Amino acid sequence: MINYNPKDWFTFIFRIHKADTVRKLFPMFIALSIYSAAIAWLELSFWNLSANSEIKNISLMHGLLGFVISLLLVFRTNTAYDRWWEGRRQWGTLVNSSRNLAIKLQAMLPSSNKEAREFFRIMIPNYAFSLKNHLRKTYKPEEMEALPGEQDPVDLSKHVPNQLASRIQCKTMELHRQGQLSGDQLIILNNELQALTEVCGACERIKSTPIPFSYSVFIKKFIFFYIMTMPFGYVFSLGYLIIPMVVFIFFVLASLELIAEEIEDPFGLDANDLPTDTICNNIRLHVGELL
Repeated sequence: MINYNPKDWFTFIFRIHKADTVRKLFPMFIALSIYSAAIAWLELSFWNLSANSEIKNISLMHGLLGFVISLLLVFRTNTAYDRWWEGRRQWGTLVNSSRNLAIKLQAMLPSSNKEAREFFRIMIPNYAFSLKNHLRKTYKPEEMEALPGEQDPVDLSKHVPNQLASRIQCKTMELHRQGQLSGDQLIILNNELQALTEVCGACERIKSTPIPFSYSVFIKKFIFFYIMTMPFGYVFSLGYLIIPMVVFIFFVLASLELIAEEIEDPFGLDANDLPTDTICNNIRLHVGELL
């Protein structure tokens, strides 16, 4: 995620970054400029459609459709941002659950049981890293800290976060059977243990349920035909100024769609995605301080 000062807005105008839509859309700017120039030249020099009032009325259609497309794009952007913010909420829940679990274990476990403390110090952050990589459909063994005397215990053919959550749960039940944790303490810990899997399920829901295909295709087609018909309606009043006008309007509409596509999956490596790497490192740091 890009860190910035929201009050220093003037520099944003001249700042170009990796997520800037100008870079992604620049080839389309060139193509639309050539297309608009060709239509303007044909209409003004050859077709002589300026006397046809029906052709001129196309601009009225664009005025009406512009209002409709603006409503669609606002809804599209809000929907994508809701997914981004829901993902951030879930990772905030994971941070709080990891801290609470570490705090409660630190208070409940006997100070002499260093083996159990070390187990949870390693496995709780490992769960966060495994969830981050699971959502990115990858696995980085260098980020996973192994238990003393143990190699990488993860079976990549199975659900990695579930394996680690199961090991944490099994270790907690083992401590209960050994008398290290009472039944009441086990009930207190259960909420934090359950939250790990709930966060994983919520993040998987966000990632695996994109905006419906028909809706996404309709918006893209709407933008395309809206832009491609603009020169026919406005060339009579603007002349060759229609070229920068078409490019600019396409930039605004397409940028909103590109931004929505980027943030609706907030767990990847795009510039505006959630800082899950930083969150995982903070969990490891804070859990390590507690245990």
